[in-house]
Amino acid sequence: MYSFMGGGLFCAIVGNILLVVSTATDYWMQYRLSGNYAHQGLWRYCMSNKCYMQTDSIAYWNATRAFMILSGMSCFAGIIAGIMSFSHFSSFERFNRSFAAGIMFFISTFFVLLAMAIYTGVTVNFLGKRFGDWRFSWSYILGWVAMLMTFFAGIFYICAYRMCEFRRGTGPR
Repeated sequence: MYSFMGGGLFCAIVGNILLVVSTATDYWMQYRLSGNYAHQGLWRYCMSNKCYMQTDSIAYWNATRAFMILSGMSCFAGIIAGIMSFSHFSSFERFNRSFAAGIMFFISTFFVLLAMAIYTGVTVNFLGKRFGDWRFSWSYILGWVAMLMTFFAGIFYICAYRMCEFRRGTGPR
């Protein structure tokens, strides 16, 4: 049980770090504009070694930002519940912190999946046609890796919960 929780906690911490780095950095997309390479993230775009804030309130950027922030927050809450699940003290008999941590990691996975799907769909259908020579970059890829890490953290914590239930004898027969 503790090995599942340790593996889940490792995946969750790595996933949360990747979520923060992915959300904060400016390399979601790279493209060529007027012969120069440019790149953009969720908050800024950079051209000719100068970066500018994205002042346009475009719906897909706002949705991607919001879902990435919500994902990071729910992953952090899952990490707190995951750390607390190592202690055996529980004031609630029916409340299992391993289960709560697993659910929080799955919620985080869902939010980052929404963010990545929105960004991917709009980029491929709109920005990809606007810029001829473009590609997704490393911040974008870190978002997908973070989604996998939070998903596996949820799997590990749900497995730990199930193992705990079977040890108590309350699992399905």
